Amino acid sequence: MIVVSFLPEIAVTIRLDHVSGEYGASGLFHLFLIATALSGPVYFGLSLFLFKKLDVNIANNFSSIEHINLDWLRKLVYTFGVVWTILMAAAAIHHIFHLFSWVFCTDGLSLSLSVFIILIGYFGLKQKEIFSGYGKDQFVTEGRSYSKYAGSMLKETDAEIYAQKLKTFMVEKKPFLDPNLNLPELANELNIPSHYVSQVINKNIGQNFFDFINRYRVEEVKAKIIDPEYQKYSVLGIAYEAGFNSKSAFNRVFKNITGQTPSSYKKQHSR
Repeated sequence: MIVVSFLPEIAVTIRLDHVSGEYGASGLFHLFLIATALSGPVYFGLSLFLFKKLDVNIANNFSSIEHINLDWLRKLVYTFGVVWTILMAAAAIHHIFHLFSWVFCTDGLSLSLSVFIILIGYFGLKQKEIFSGYGKDQFVTEGRSYSKYAGSMLKETDAEIYAQKLKTFMVEKKPFLDPNLNLPELANELNIPSHYVSQVINKNIGQNFFDFINRYRVEEVKAKIIDPEYQKYSVLGIAYEAGFNSKSAFNRVFKNITGQTPSSYKKQHSR
């Protein structure tokens, strides 16, 4: 737009419907075409980076990721990234080898982008807010690198005291039985600032919040599986009692921690 504003006479040579046979080859058009083609992978890479950052933030704040992991958006971005790459490759082949139709490329990009935006709007309106319900300072929204704690005001001796208090609280009060437990809620119950609780879990215990809470849930399931009072319960029923809120999440977490499926673990300990 800047080029067209100052050099209107060359505008026709850099339009999307530019025809090199009619107006001659335009180096500026090819430059814009290359920049447009490269912008797709750049934005795709940035999206992947933000997804990775989001995954870390969710794992450091929530004990259950159902309905907040944005899988729908991840799939949309992956799909559009593939479509964009294919269509831009077709556009490049068209200009180099004069294959395919330029209309196919431009209309395909416009159509796929329109569908992409409509789907984001549709699913976005149904998406539950992730970091809401508490003050912004109560959620930990930064990386898990230990270097982030270099400027922390929490002394190591206090961190050890907090770690022991946290472990005792988990055993005695069993807050993990709440399937929607998150970091701010646990911090409020402990009367310890959220960022200190996160630091203690990440640095002193060596886990993120998601793994820390779900390990207690798995241990609760394992204990009840061998408890005679729970022999009439199904494994899934025990899982719900222990704080899990979906079968898929329970099976995935249980196998990641124990290396066994819940059913095989029950068979092994029912002999």
